[in-house]
Amino acid sequence: MARTVTVSNKSFETIIRNNYFYIDKTQFIKEWWESGEELTLITRPRCFGKTLTMDMIERFFSLFYKDKPEPFLKQKIGKDTAMMKLQGTIPVIFLTFMSVEGPTFDMMLYQMR
Repeated sequence: MARTVTVSNKSFETIIRNNYFYIDKTQFIKEWWESGEELTLITRPRCFGKTLTMDMIERFFSLFYKDKPEPFLKQKIGKDTAMMKLQGTIPVIFLTFMSVEGPTFDMMLYQMR
């Protein structure tokens, strides 16, 4: 059965719930967590999955999703019992500037505020 490919969807949970075509990138969560980095800057061209990756990380760690592991259970990280103990246990602040755009710096700064 062919699966739908969604290009503009930025919700990890929606992609998994609707069984859209998805290449499992949940192992990134473990690699990132174990790297011990204090700061991570993710830079990629437009439409390269940055917001989707951030949404996946938020849904994995955020206290809001405690006891809601379903989107991860069929993914690679769902088989890692040590990592799954971290699911839903950490406060997360998720900021995105995806909708900030404008012809001048001042206009973009205004939108960010």
